[in-house]
Amino acid sequence: MTPPLTPTTAADAASPADAERARLAALGRRTVLAASAVGAGGAAVTGAGVLAGPHAVAAKARHDVFAHGVASGDPLPRAVLIWTRVTPTRAATPGSGKGPRVGVRWEVATDRRFRNVVRRGRFVTSAARDHTVKLDVTGLQPETVYHYRFTARGQRSPVGTTRTAPAKRATPDNLRFGVVSCANLQAGWFSAYRLLAERDDLHAVLHLGDYLYEYAPGQYGMGQDNVDIRPHDPAREMVSLSDYRRRHAQYKTDPDLQALHARYAWIVTWDDHEVTNDQWRKNAENHDDSEGDYLKRRARAHRAYDEWMPVRMDGTASLGDGARLYRRLRFGDLAEVSMLDLRTYRSQQVATPLVDAEVNDPARSITGNRQMEWLKDSLTRGNHAPQWKVVGNPVMIAPVTFADLPNELVDPVNDVTGLLPQDGSPYNVDQWDGYTADRREVFRHIDDHQVKDVVFVTGDIHSGWACDLPMDTSLYPLLGDSVGVEFVCSSVTSNNLKDITGQPALTPLVETAIKANNRHIKYLNFDDHGFSVLDITAERTQMDWYVIGARDDQQTTATHDASFRTLAGTGTVQRVSTPVGDR
Repeated sequence: MTPPLTPTTAADAASPADAERARLAALGRRTVLAASAVGAGGAAVTGAGVLAGPHAVAAKARHDVFAHGVASGDPLPRAVLIWTRVTPTRAATPGSGKGPRVGVRWEVATDRRFRNVVRRGRFVTSAARDHTVKLDVTGLQPETVYHYRFTARGQRSPVGTTRTAPAKRATPDNLRFGVVSCANLQAGWFSAYRLLAERDDLHAVLHLGDYLYEYAPGQYGMGQDNVDIRPHDPAREMVSLSDYRRRHAQYKTDPDLQALHARYAWIVTWDDHEVTNDQWRKNAENHDDSEGDYLKRRARAHRAYDEWMPVRMDGTASLGDGARLYRRLRFGDLAEVSMLDLRTYRSQQVATPLVDAEVNDPARSITGNRQMEWLKDSLTRGNHAPQWKVVGNPVMIAPVTFADLPNELVDPVNDVTGLLPQDGSPYNVDQWDGYTADRREVFRHIDDHQVKDVVFVTGDIHSGWACDLPMDTSLYPLLGDSVGVEFVCSSVTSNNLKDITGQPALTPLVETAIKANNRHIKYLNFDDHGFSVLDITAERTQMDWYVIGARDDQQTTATHDASFRTLAGTGTVQRVSTPVGDR
């Protein structure tokens, strides 16, 4: 059931919009221009989210109706979601529960000047859905670029650009996605988003989780001292429905985030921080009794996510209980993207990660039974399956372990001791290493059905990785095959190992030790933040890692760090020297 609107105090209802606009107004000219350029051909949006053009004076005199930008998502061959949020009155701030019902006109066109409008309509929103607008535009043409905009209260939104997927049986030359995860507003500026928005060669953006963070100011910022580059609003850990709505709203006032949303369609999933840290099916590490019932808290978080994100939950654009996020999106015969939810159905983490055979327990699951069957079906779709099976994976599936023994020795030892994890001692049981039975079920399914061209694309761990996926890590690569590959993107801003330890000289030692104990890991970067670009052709799938400079530098640039590819039919990764595309 959808929970009722959580009451707010007068202090809670007061939005810090003026303070946020003042902070955003201090942004450098380059960032403002990048955000404004997205709205070219219609009303533009500045770094403060205020309309420019013929309505600029009126907008400032009243308020900014479209302060949170526009977005699109989940492109299908003949449909795509479009999204915005309207502020019909000054009092109708996010999470306030205030404001009237309001009609919003929307248009979709093939040109930026909207001379050829192909779809238009009217959407009514209200405080019951936090004045968000999310609708599924149907009747579109496959593999086509469209432009969209909204109008309400005499103001016009920025113009967004989106692109439909290729037809089901089409054979596109390539697909190219921006890949991001783990964007903590308190820990730095969203330069990775700005730099991706400046590209003109992407089909869509994959966001693999931790779109926002639940923490209060001072709890999780930048580096060892948790310095807040921009403090969170509300100024507490988010727990109520109002809290989650306000936090989503704050993130969507960031001009770099707005620019990337307006530039490309997004395909998203969540990890844990969209609710709270290390959440599982019944509770979370960062939840206690003083914060009320956990399942009610999660329901509020999921409801706000459904309202504020351009995503089909439960298979539809209509707001529901937010229970079903995993889904497939097909891109012709070339690829299908299966986005996982690895929080809602998982068992609790094990208590002693270094030596605990409980990680092998087949009764414990990271996917849940229904999603596991769905995932296996995604990997074996019959004669009409697309070539590349891309899995949007919130937490890492490649084994990262120490003191690994061959599989045939583990079971006899456990008959006596019951102590050994199946794939060695894992360093992080929050990922698939803590749920080895599920991982082995997936790997066996791939191997038994001889599935080729499986690529897991992953976020979560604030570092870059390129890995093979061997059936038996202890014998690989001398014996045994790899069932696929995994590419892990770094974080947009969230702290990595170097940030946490404050010892840059330490990270090369850790990277060397991990790769020495895990010969299937070919690339590891614990030092940098940034974004990745995933390019798919019939011959290969390639990931390029780009790293940014200082997170507290609004004008920082990106440099190419590494590129790895997997050739069709091989199931292994190899380094290449040059990135794809123009940048």
